[in-house]
Amino acid sequence: MRLGIGILLLILNIFLGYILYNNIKEPIAFQKVKTEKSTVVVDKLKQIRQAQEIYRTITGDFAPTFDTLAYVLQNDSIPFRVPVEIEGKKGEFEEIVTYSSAIDSINALNINLEDLKYVPFTDKQTEFAIDADTMTYQQTLVSVVQVGTRWKDFMGEFGSPKYSKYDNSYDPNNLLKFGDMNAPNISGNWED
Repeated sequence: MRLGIGILLLILNIFLGYILYNNIKEPIAFQKVKTEKSTVVVDKLKQIRQAQEIYRTITGDFAPTFDTLAYVLQNDSIPFRVPVEIEGKKGEFEEIVTYSSAIDSINALNINLEDLKYVPFTDKQTEFAIDADTMTYQQTLVSVVQVGTRWKDFMGEFGSPKYSKYDNSYDPNNLLKFGDMNAPNISGNWED
């Protein structure tokens, strides 16, 4: 009888230990995956933001599509204003505009224009949502842009709302993005 109770208690202890281990393992795995994947996605969003800023320098607006963005950055030039001393007038300068190939700047930043639109960890099945337009802000016409993706698009098995129990700020339907279509702002919501 004692032997049977001892074996039963041993089995119960093993079972409870297994449950405890799984309850600890899952939130740690979730946080690790969330941190690793969001870091990669944020890095990609920063590259897109850099590309959009170069595009805006060239055209005056933001690109509404990735195809337009890539085309202009591959084929156009970035204007630069350079102060040049006026000949014969020591200490007086005038600005001249020079141009540099945009693709050279893109290559120097290690931005791959062909891969830029794809959300990491989706095997090129999901593209970032991109939107650009103009709006009147404080009586001035300004360009606005927003680029992002939902957390569930890149979180894989952790893209379910059930994992929000491990992180109160986690909602797989929220966007990880930069920019805002309602204000002239190109900050990323990861920077808050």
